[in-house]
Amino acid sequence: MTHRILSPFGKDTTALEIVQNLDLAGKRALITGAASGIGMETARALATVGAEVYLAVRNTEVGEQVSNQLRQETGNNQIFVLPLDLADQNSVQSLVSNWQGALHILINNAGVMAIPESHNAQGWECQFATNYMGHFALSLGLHSALKQEGARVVSLSSASHQLSPVVFEDIHYEIRPYDPFSAYGQSKSANALFAVEAAKRWATDNITVNVAAPGIIATNLQRHIGGLKVPEQYRKTPQQGAATSVWAAVSPLLEGVSGRYFADCNEAEVMTQANRENRFEGISQVAPWAIDATLAARLWNVSLELLAGVKLV
Repeated sequence: MTHRILSPFGKDTTALEIVQNLDLAGKRALITGAASGIGMETARALATVGAEVYLAVRNTEVGEQVSNQLRQETGNNQIFVLPLDLADQNSVQSLVSNWQGALHILINNAGVMAIPESHNAQGWECQFATNYMGHFALSLGLHSALKQEGARVVSLSSASHQLSPVVFEDIHYEIRPYDPFSAYGQSKSANALFAVEAAKRWATDNITVNVAAPGIIATNLQRHIGGLKVPEQYRKTPQQGAATSVWAAVSPLLEGVSGRYFADCNEAEVMTQANRENRFEGISQVAPWAIDATLAARLWNVSLELLAGVKLV
């Protein structure tokens, strides 16, 4: 039985507090969805302490504005923008094929939430395609860069993973009625399971893979649900929301640690029935299905099969 990993940080810690006294000069970090919200704050924190930071974003015009802003604010000129549409496997493979050299930090941060029903070119449900399959393909494609000098991969989940496990019998809502929130929850359960299996498969490559749940933050992610309907005491700022991702990416405490689920800069407790009934009390917990090794292995194989069927243009 492994012991829970705890830190001196918590819910109110900011990303900049995490990186105090660290020096990331010579380290290269790629963050998806870094043009706003917690992705932007993650980039800011890493750039502040000298990392070479790549913002992988769908809207490169906005990305360039953000990178210019961060260069001015951090004094770090090594901030670059890469085009990436995670729902488009051609876009993912383009980034992968153009990447050169080692990658030390990969933060799979981007996501869409509770969008109307839609499917990508492969027929994949778009939240699963964007939040999970895009990042799965990106991570696999960058594997050789990640193992060059040893790397940390951070996969972003969410307390919303508690809304749904991965429903293997109907991942893409071909049979069951579409529900935007369960679809989001399924994609975030998938992100957690990715870390569990990648940690096992990549253990000998000196790559660690962990899960970060940012908490409840008002960002562009909620634009499809009319804003955030959460009691004030459970909310975080984007700066606080980025803290767990940054902590998982840089904390000396996590050297060699892999396959764990973190929330509020600490390893999460497994969700109990009592807290499931009060969903706000259970925000920082992890559902058993999101860390199940058997489900993780099954999802990995299903994901490989899905990628094998992709016809790139």
